[in-house]
Amino acid sequence: MSPFERKFGKYAIRNLSVVLVVCYAIGYVLQIIQPEIVLFLSLNPYAILRGQVWRLVTWILIPPSESNIFFTLIMLYFYCSIGTTLERTWGTYRYNVYIFSGMLFTILGSFLMLAFCNVFLKDVIVGVGGPQVFYLAYSLAFSTYYINMSIFLAFAATFPEVSVLLMFIIPVKVKWLGIIYAVMLGVSFLTGDVVIKFAIGASLMNFIVFFFTSRNMMHLSPKQIHRRQEFKRDVRRGSSITKHKCAICGRTEVDSPNMQFRFCSKCNGNYEYCEEHLYTHTHVKG
Repeated sequence: MSPFERKFGKYAIRNLSVVLVVCYAIGYVLQIIQPEIVLFLSLNPYAILRGQVWRLVTWILIPPSESNIFFTLIMLYFYCSIGTTLERTWGTYRYNVYIFSGMLFTILGSFLMLAFCNVFLKDVIVGVGGPQVFYLAYSLAFSTYYINMSIFLAFAATFPEVSVLLMFIIPVKVKWLGIIYAVMLGVSFLTGDVVIKFAIGASLMNFIVFFFTSRNMMHLSPKQIHRRQEFKRDVRRGSSITKHKCAICGRTEVDSPNMQFRFCSKCNGNYEYCEEHLYTHTHVKG
């Protein structure tokens, strides 16, 4: 545990993915009531410097755009699920740092974009109607869409062998979907204009920083997860003895009395998993 976690860990928000989904839900309702409201909530650095400081927070309410309500609900459930899994694996504090650093990088990126455009794109800004019109039009590029992408990429890097059902039918390992999304983001970065480049680069900076500085933590094996969760729970509960404990999330029959626990016959060793991770974990071969 780092000194920062010891000092600030108590302030970490539990179930942060659920909180984000609730924010999106509020945003969807606001859009239904008043569709133009997103223009007053977006991350517009030009407007922020002129007193509209609420935009530093309200841009988080703007949900990823999706016209089909069914696919919207599926998408929100998916991101909530993988985010919750990452929080259980990394720990609440680490997951909070990951998400909030992504938001902070996005805010900083928007202001860097503002500075860059004011220096190098003055003629373009004047040509489209002035800075107020220009920055209002591009403010929606800095959204939670790329934050969600960073969550998915982190999940793919942490659990590369986990399979998901593409279109509810085709089983595909997450690592391949992560590679596809990374390529798509790379193409968007290379072909997009300068604003898109700043938006993508800033929003995904948290994934880049965490991946290259914490590669060992992002590739945790069930055995490592089991040891870490066991240590933390023993310290917190005074080394209480339990009969069952999941090697992925560390939950025991004390945490979830109705939860079923089973040993995996394909893992090399006595690894026990809860019913949620029995069929989704990476098998231990060595």
